[in-house]
Order: sequence, then C-alpha cells, then structure tokens
Amino acid sequence: MPRSTHAALLTAPRGAVEIRPVDVLDPGPREVLVSMEACGVCHSDVFVTGLAKLPRTPLTLGHEGIGRIEAVGPDVVDLRTGDRVGITFLGWTCGECIYRRSGRERFCPKQKNTGYTLDGAMAGYAIVDARQVIQVPEDADATTVAPLCCAGWTAYGALREAAVGTNGTIAVYGYGGLGQLALQYGLAQGLKIAVADVSEMKLERARAAGAFLAAPAQDSGRTLQKQLGGVDAAIVFTSSTEAMEQAIKSVKRTGTVILVGLTTRDLAISITEVILKGIRIAGSFLGTREDLQTVFRLGAQGIRPATETFSLDEAPEILLKLGRGEIAGRAVISF
Repeated sequence: MPRSTHAALLTAPRGAVEIRPVDVLDPGPREVLVSMEACGVCHSDVFVTGLAKLPRTPLTLGHEGIGRIEAVGPDVVDLRTGDRVGITFLGWTCGECIYRRSGRERFCPKQKNTGYTLDGAMAGYAIVDARQVIQVPEDADATTVAPLCCAGWTAYGALREAAVGTNGTIAVYGYGGLGQLALQYGLAQGLKIAVADVSEMKLERARAAGAFLAAPAQDSGRTLQKQLGGVDAAIVFTSSTEAMEQAIKSVKRTGTVILVGLTTRDLAISITEVILKGIRIAGSFLGTREDLQTVFRLGAQGIRPATETFSLDEAPEILLKLGRGEIAGRAVISF
C-alpha cells in the first residue's frame, strides 16, 4: 500500500482547488481505509468551495465515493478487507441521539460530513467511519453508481418526503443530475412529473425522458396553475431562490414544496398565501439508509444518472464548469 496519494484539495475558504499529494493514513478505531474507484462531483462540493468560513482547510473534497476496503481499524465489525463500499456525505454521527433512535440519523446535531468537516473521497484513498459506509453490489460499475451515494439518495428521499400517492403530480425544479433521477424514480412510482428549468436543451431532454410537461422556469408557477390547476407537490433541486418562489406558486391548495438545493440566500415568501392555502414547505436532506439501499437496487435495474467520466487532474476545472451549469448530468472522477 502506498504511503501517499493525490487528492483534490480546497486550499482555503473560497480558495483554489488543487491536486496535491497527501499522506495515506492508517485507519483508527471503527474506521476503514478505502481504495477509491470513483467519486462523483456534486453541487454540494461547489457550495463548499464558495463558503466564506469552513471547519477546516486544506480539505479533501468529495462525498460520492465507491471503493474497496484496503485496511480495517480496531473495533470494526461486519466489514473486512476487500469489501466494496459506498461513501456518502454523512460521515459520522453520535449514534445515541433521538434522531438516530427514530431512523433520522441524518439530522444528528453532532454529525460530521465527508468533504466538509471530514476529508472526503476525491482522492486515491480515503479514511471513513465503518458505521457509515454502505455495501455496494460487486457487479456495479463504479462510475455509474457513485452519484447514487448522494444524488440518487437525495432525489429518492425528496420524493418520499413529498408523500404524493400514485397518479399524483409533482413539479421538479432543476433538471440536472438530481432532477433526472427524480423523474425516473417518480415515473417508476406511477407519478406524473412536470419539469421546470431555465435551459431549453434540458427541457427537451426531460420531455424525451417522460415528463408530461416541461416548462421554462420563469413564470412556471402560473403555467402549472393554468394548465394543471397546480401540482400536488414541487421539489426544488436548484439553489435558485427564484425557482423556490415559483415552486410555491405552482402547488395546489394544501400542496407541498420540498427544498433541496443549498444556498446562502434568503427566501422571500408570502406568509399569507402559505397560510391561507395550507401549503407545507419542508427541507429534505439525504434520506434513510433504507432509501439508499433502494437506490442501489433501482440502479441495478437501470435507474441511474447520465454520467461523464474525468480524471482527478480535471477536478478543479470540473467544479468550475459545474458551478456555471455547463454539465448536464453527473460528473465522476475515475481513479
């Protein structure tokens, strides 16, 4: 095993992302060392690079990892060298709080996050908490399933949070990697999915993929109300507050709006409209472990994102392109 590897490092808050050598460490108690096969590049990585304050720098980015366990630390159970695992944004939790006991571990107030408070998976090797990895099918292509560790998990969890029954209608705002997956998951559940986006090219792809309506994001709330009488729920995968405002306008009375895209901007809403129409607005963060297992099972059945594969050296430029909206599907770093 080499004693050093290369990683995509964020050098400082709002600083440059550089490919630098880093040490390969031995795993500590309840940790495993994973030899990485692939790591997805996520909008959350872009969000982290734009923050004015960070828990630590330099920081290895990445939280959509697929790899094999190279070494196990003390007190690791149920995992062994050679096991194939997935790494997610949920890097560590206390394991004792009410959220853990109620199946909502992702809301643990003491949690640590891969590629944010912990070094991430965009490196040749990664140290991760053995309790937070999930086992990955042996025959799955790493570059195809890596985005399922966040994009797939998040999209599926948001659909579940929307709680719309069969034949219900959902508007998906933002047809990037998450929106593409949400459309596929929704169709598989018998839902009718509309898509709103600023890109006509993406709207054309949404129509071809099965969206029963694809509308320009601008004034989409009025469009959906006029053509459908509103939708049962709207899910916003973009960080655009304008899209969030349109989503609120798009739902029926007693409809649900699920917010997923991270932003540091504030959202202006009509409190009167929300109250008088009984609209529920909720945030959605990742999903349950059962959701993630379902996502991998659906991936084996063919529900997975369109991906583009790149080398680690290309990671800094890929992050810039992703921030500019120049990548239609999911970018994946292959090792």
